[in-house]
Order: sequence, then C-alpha cells, then structure tokens
Amino acid sequence: MCHILIVEDEPRLAQFIEKGLKKQGFVTFIANNGQKALSMTQNKEFDLILLDLGLPVIDGWTFLEILRNKGNQIPVLIMTAWDQEETRSKGQAFNVKKYIEKPFRFRDLLEQVNLSLS
Repeated sequence: MCHILIVEDEPRLAQFIEKGLKKQGFVTFIANNGQKALSMTQNKEFDLILLDLGLPVIDGWTFLEILRNKGNQIPVLIMTAWDQEETRSKGQAFNVKKYIEKPFRFRDLLEQVNLSLS
C-alpha cells in the first residue's frame, strides 16, 4: 500500500483528494500547514507528498527546502495555482518533477499520482 501525505490548507480540497485516493486504495494523511507536514515526515515514511505551495506557518517552498536539506528525497507532486513556468523553474532546485495546476479534475491528479509512484 502506498502512503501519501496531502499537504493542503483548504479543508474541502484536502478532503476531496483524500476521499478519491482512498477509493483507489491509497493510505492518506493530511497536514494543513508546512510545520505539521515536516513533523509528520519525521515520524512516518511516505511514498509521495502532494504539496500546496501557499501554506500557513511554513510555506511549501520552505517546507521543501527543509525536507531536502534533511536528506529526504521523497517524490513530491506540487499542486498549485501559481505561475507554472516559475514554479517548474524553482522546483528543479528541490528535485520536483511533477506538477498539477489548480483547479484540476481528480482523474488528472490520479494520473499524476500514478506517474509519480512509477
């Protein structure tokens, strides 16, 4: 079973993603801010992180920087409404190769999740 950490501060979106992924057989966990997500990655191993960038407490970029500086190279799929070119460019520094633009359809997210895990 794949364990996926959903890092999203919008409760309805996080629950929508979690519900869909659970139906597909994934084990999911939700963190609503970057600090909580960091804590969770220290206590549990995940196969994938779905990451929003505009997070409270610690934003997505800072979360990624801290995560990578600790040597954690878990695959990350960025979910963002921000400019794709700038996001991709900045994400390369953190070894992020997968992105999905908000708003998205669940089937498109699922496709990106499966590609990230393969």
